[in-house]
Amino acid sequence: MHQLDQILSEVAGYHPSADLALIRRAYTFAAEAHDGQTRKSGDPYVTHPLAVAQVIAELKLDVSSVCAGLLHDCVEDTSATVDQIGDIFGKEVAFLVDGVTKLGKLPYSTREEQQAENFRKMLLAMARDIRVILVKLCDRLDNMRSLNHLPPEKQERIATETMQIYAPLANRLGIQWVKIELEDLAFKYLNTGEYDQLAADVAKTRAERLEYIHTVEKTIQKEMADHGVPCEVMGRAKHLWSIYQKMKRTQRPFEDIHDAIGFRVITDSQMHCYHALGVAHQTWTPIPGRFKDYIALPKPNLYQSLHTAVIGPRGERIEVQIRTQEMNLVAEHGIAAHWKYKEGKPVAADDDKKFAWLRQLMESQKELRDPTEFLESVKIDLFGDEVYVFTPGGDVKALPKGSCPIDFAYAVHSSVGDHCSGARVNGMIVPLRYQLRNGDTIEIITSPNQKPNKDWLKLVKTTRARTKIRYLLRTEQRDKAIALGTDLIDKAMRKAGTTVSRAEKQLQAAARELKCVNTDELIIQVGYGKITAQQVVDAALPDAKGAGVAPVEKAESLLKTLMRKVTRRTSSSGIKVAGEDDVLVRFAKCCSPLPGDPVVGFITRGRGVTVHRRDCDKGLDLDPERRIDVDWDGTSNAQHEVAIQVLCADKPGLLAHISQSFTDQSVNISQAHCRATEDGRAVNTFHALVRDLDQLKGVIRSLSRIKGVYSVDRVAAEA
Repeated sequence: MHQLDQILSEVAGYHPSADLALIRRAYTFAAEAHDGQTRKSGDPYVTHPLAVAQVIAELKLDVSSVCAGLLHDCVEDTSATVDQIGDIFGKEVAFLVDGVTKLGKLPYSTREEQQAENFRKMLLAMARDIRVILVKLCDRLDNMRSLNHLPPEKQERIATETMQIYAPLANRLGIQWVKIELEDLAFKYLNTGEYDQLAADVAKTRAERLEYIHTVEKTIQKEMADHGVPCEVMGRAKHLWSIYQKMKRTQRPFEDIHDAIGFRVITDSQMHCYHALGVAHQTWTPIPGRFKDYIALPKPNLYQSLHTAVIGPRGERIEVQIRTQEMNLVAEHGIAAHWKYKEGKPVAADDDKKFAWLRQLMESQKELRDPTEFLESVKIDLFGDEVYVFTPGGDVKALPKGSCPIDFAYAVHSSVGDHCSGARVNGMIVPLRYQLRNGDTIEIITSPNQKPNKDWLKLVKTTRARTKIRYLLRTEQRDKAIALGTDLIDKAMRKAGTTVSRAEKQLQAAARELKCVNTDELIIQVGYGKITAQQVVDAALPDAKGAGVAPVEKAESLLKTLMRKVTRRTSSSGIKVAGEDDVLVRFAKCCSPLPGDPVVGFITRGRGVTVHRRDCDKGLDLDPERRIDVDWDGTSNAQHEVAIQVLCADKPGLLAHISQSFTDQSVNISQAHCRATEDGRAVNTFHALVRDLDQLKGVIRSLSRIKGVYSVDRVAAEA
């Protein structure tokens, strides 16, 4: 009960008139519902909802949210129902609990499909009430804090999902402290070796760092006071994931990261923010290109602040963030700090463009029914920094960093994107691959004869542009498949004495027998190679020559007739296609799938089945109609080529250590490309043969532990 008392005290502190009795009743209900259940740690299960409610209280959310935190697992893990919770605690609490509850009891073919539908449901509930996702984030945070009690494969899966979806979502919602903790916890389980090494390096310099922070805090405070700027100054070290990302981005070891400390100046007014910026730039030398004004141009998550970087005391680079107290509250708690959501009001569709990103996610979930593609779009929309560009009329458009003019064109209108042939940026013609920069003014040049092509998919960053381009390309593929399928069926039918146009009713009957929705789908399936023209003829004209054998038994599918190997044997590829192990298979070079990777196959007429990783961009670009179920054999000992890129210091003997690391893991290097860079570093790409994903992870962990190695990444085998 001690933790419950803490929660009640916390809620009473920021909401004096709160109905604390309702929270007590919610705890009692949860404790009784979960009675006898334990967590993987062995603790009573009710400790989890209590911990979730504690985080919700730290976000200073309302009583309904705290109750939802206590009750969030009751519907999924106990006999309690949403209606029962609604009767006892009210419709508002029941709605929040239902929004967070997973769809685990519904049948889905893959874990990915279940994950996508869970998130889709939360997204719909989130659009009605933002507190749904806030409760879910608190739930995920406590799950990550206790992840050490789960087996390694579950740790990796949950940590990956956290890094790809929940940490970026916390960032979008502006809840920085939750985002930071989620990232560091996920980092701990996804890159254990690098995490442990970096944590040790940071711990070694802790005393020196604290002394430096204290000194600089006093210096900044004195300078601001001398210039009449009332403020509070706080210094902090960057979190581990942020430092690690900077090490990878700059290809430098921890010892060379000199701006791992940031300082926050909190003042009383917007005017004093700009005054403080002037003082900072007058006192220390600003670093060019590092100033950002998020007060004049707030981030979509409501974040406002001035950012700059200067050469501070002792010649160290330091980052300085300047904001008001109100801005700081929003920076820490994001949407949770916004008064509207404490009253439980829904997100209005026209809410000052503050929730444009949420509306974009909503559009994505309406348009994308394929789970893999939907999750990819979510990750794109949540991840990354943004650039702010202008239309010729002066309207601001926020696009993901790295966007090109095609992204801008689709942001203006679908038809503008479809016919985009060029662009002017700040009055000058630029290629379509040009990456937009903050402050650019973009004018799109269109042509009625222009249409999207596959190369555009390599350039665009936005979900909207990618979805529209894929749709048009797939429509084109389907048109070709219809033409080819019609031609193949017509040729086969002419041999039986009829034609497609004269056998319309027979084709409808064949479509039903071959389990196609209609004749159009039947023709497309033939065009893509999933059904043969002979199967169609046998089903449509059972009395034709050669009848007497059941159609499916008589006519082998294209997988059998076009892709059967010369002699039947156990699959040397290690892949089974639709349960068959003697089908011609090729692995996509763009993603080099390994046993253990989730995979998907695509029929390629005349070339067998091409296997991609499920998250491969190029696989997602292909028409889902060509998709076929594939799975790893499990009995095959086939070796698979994979490319590993190692960034390291360019020093004698290091390459030998790296090579020995492969040998220690019983992995053979088939090819290596090593080059030194001008800044004393080396980029090494090794093509190696491994059994499966687990062996690859072992190699990566082993390489990461070598002193002088900055990063190890799996890359495309064609790199």
